[in-house]
Amino acid sequence: MPEGIAPDGALCYKQKKLNRPGVEVNGLLIIVYVVIQILIGVYLSRRIKDEADYFVGGRRVSFFLVSFSLFATWFGAETCLGSSGAVYENGLSGSRADPFGFSLCLFLMGFLLAGKLRQRNYLTLADFIKDRYGSMAEKLAVWVMIPSSIIWGAAQLRAFGQILSISTALPLNLMICLSALLVITYTVLAGLLGDIYTDLIQGMIVVISLVILAVTVISRVPDLAGIIREMPADRWKILGVGESIWLRLDRWAVPALGSLVVQEAISRFLAARSPGEAVRACHTAGGIYFFTGLIPLFLGFIGPWLLPGLADREQFLVIISHRYLPGFLAIIFLGAMISAILSTVDSILLACASLFSHNFLIPVLGIKKEKARLIVGRTTVVITGLIALVIALSGNRIYDLVLLAAAFGTAGVLVITMFGLYSRRNNQKAALFTLIGGLVLTPLFQLGLKLEAPFLLSVLSCAAIFIISSWWLERTKVREVLSPEAEG
Repeated sequence: MPEGIAPDGALCYKQKKLNRPGVEVNGLLIIVYVVIQILIGVYLSRRIKDEADYFVGGRRVSFFLVSFSLFATWFGAETCLGSSGAVYENGLSGSRADPFGFSLCLFLMGFLLAGKLRQRNYLTLADFIKDRYGSMAEKLAVWVMIPSSIIWGAAQLRAFGQILSISTALPLNLMICLSALLVITYTVLAGLLGDIYTDLIQGMIVVISLVILAVTVISRVPDLAGIIREMPADRWKILGVGESIWLRLDRWAVPALGSLVVQEAISRFLAARSPGEAVRACHTAGGIYFFTGLIPLFLGFIGPWLLPGLADREQFLVIISHRYLPGFLAIIFLGAMISAILSTVDSILLACASLFSHNFLIPVLGIKKEKARLIVGRTTVVITGLIALVIALSGNRIYDLVLLAAAFGTAGVLVITMFGLYSRRNNQKAALFTLIGGLVLTPLFQLGLKLEAPFLLSVLSCAAIFIISSWWLERTKVREVLSPEAEG
């Protein structure tokens, strides 16, 4: 969800404004918080026996834990800071992605994917693609899905490093390295199971912190009803003024469909105890996401009356928390932002590692023993984390990389997944053509031709490629069977 990336390659807020008395206390609390995360990982690592335990929690995770893990994975720091800043500037039209689009995505995930994929006991989405379209499509899909996730994880690592740097007064690059080390450590130890338990803690901290902030702000605003009455009509419009129908559709399609087939979320519902619980967990997570996301939306909506003339809109929620919350609660809110970042980073590392090790390295190396497969999985988490660290240390260039990654092939994966689940068309060559089409068309439409609806047009184009190519290939096959040479 790259909407929250700022031009310096980090999240939407610059941490310099957090540098105030008491940063030593902040730094100490952050260190204690992360140590607790690692201890949880150490404890749960004893329950990891094989690849299924490591990547999908042994498929024995309760409905409640899956629901909160899905929410925490989706609800990044950019959800709070990016959406509140966008609504501050543009009114409700700035809120289409958060919370409306991404909560809709979770509901669609429950309706369209969760039950069918969980029923077949897959470890990754690429397993399903292999079943339907063969190993070539599986491996191509892996290389399509990994880059955007790992670059987004790098941006989150950089944000975490910024928080540590300001809280401890130590150099930024050193803190980015430390943040990577911390996240890699507890992700390697406990896999998805540890990820899910820490997601529960992180998700609850985020929800409680936002509720406290909202209650505090509302209680201290003298004339909230008057502010709402004076609100200009344009701020109430959820559709942007002067936008074409294509632009409007694309801005809904990107959050609702663009993240539908990401491994970070799919691994969560694959860990559920049953297909029914997987479906309900997606719907519950969507509900939690929607109602929690309304808080930064509401604060951003009334923001110009609370902080008029704010130059940097993405600073809004952080400044509000410092202005309205007492010192201790402001620290808790800082912890909530850290929680949101951590729950996103560890999910990304584990998702990329599962795709790379389970669907690429292990088949290529021909590894059969479960202990060896588990070692490969954990090693891949380390490799993935180090790659994300290198990208995070690249600084300003990360923003351009995130923009490119956001346009990197999701349309093709989405199309072949939907056709694979809901049609009988399973032509392997058609799937390969569609994946390649997604790789080429989305960057072409977005960065080259600069069309108004690059993602939506990519999805429609990929659907056309799949339908036409599968029809043509099937017709060619029938002609070959019926040809005189074949009969002879």
